[in-house]
Amino acid sequence: MERIAVIGAGNIGEAFISGLVANGVEPGSITATNRSSSRSTELAERYGVRTTSNNREAVRDADVALLCVKPAQILDVIAEVGEELTDSGSSTVLVSMAAGVTIAAMEDAVSAAGTPIVRVMPNTPMLVGEGVLAAACGRFVGEEQRNAVVELLSAAGQVVQVAESQIDAVTAISGSGPAYFFLVAEALVDAGVSLGLPRDLAEQLACATAAGAGAMLEGEDSPVQLRANVSSPAGTTVRAIRELEESGLRGAFYRATEICAERSAELGK
Repeated sequence: MERIAVIGAGNIGEAFISGLVANGVEPGSITATNRSSSRSTELAERYGVRTTSNNREAVRDADVALLCVKPAQILDVIAEVGEELTDSGSSTVLVSMAAGVTIAAMEDAVSAAGTPIVRVMPNTPMLVGEGVLAAACGRFVGEEQRNAVVELLSAAGQVVQVAESQIDAVTAISGSGPAYFFLVAEALVDAGVSLGLPRDLAEQLACATAAGAGAMLEGEDSPVQLRANVSSPAGTTVRAIRELEESGLRGAFYRATEICAERSAELGK
């Protein structure tokens, strides 16, 4: 991708800009839009990218446009930039980060027939370059464009390609998943305080343990094997795991992810 537009350069948009520049993309090939002139100045000074408040100007002749606006705004933005795509005859790939907005709805909103659209479900660790981004490609996305978009998204983390029919399940696992781990860490902190630890120490222990466990999950061993490795026969960990299982932890995750996926599907209607 030679020319990139980032529409709505808030936290998510900036995460992409940061990752792209860090991965060697020429800052001058990136155009970012923002309604705040001070924010635009900040992005230009920090990364050396071009900035504008005009979305149509940003997508003009762009190879890809990352749409990082809120779900309620996405269709209006697509309709707006679609006029530019029609006028210029551009084959810009539109990459949407908006939760709950289907490819069909976006294809209906864009005025340029045959516009290639990719729907992405990211998660918040992308803000530190460790995200999981699930990408579902629309019918007009060519193989070369698909590969280029995957490479582009990789600047923010790990990219997985999925069918759009899987997006709701993906939302329940990776999209909302960080919040589940944050909640577990929070519960461990409170448990440590209940056991008599100072809160700052309990927080240090819980967060460092979560980070270390996450790093181990990136290795070759499965979560099952890693858990078994810590669980000595008749030991302390086995006792704790048994209590968690008998308290319905696994069932709670089943129910929570099912509800999350159902809500994601509702938002897409």
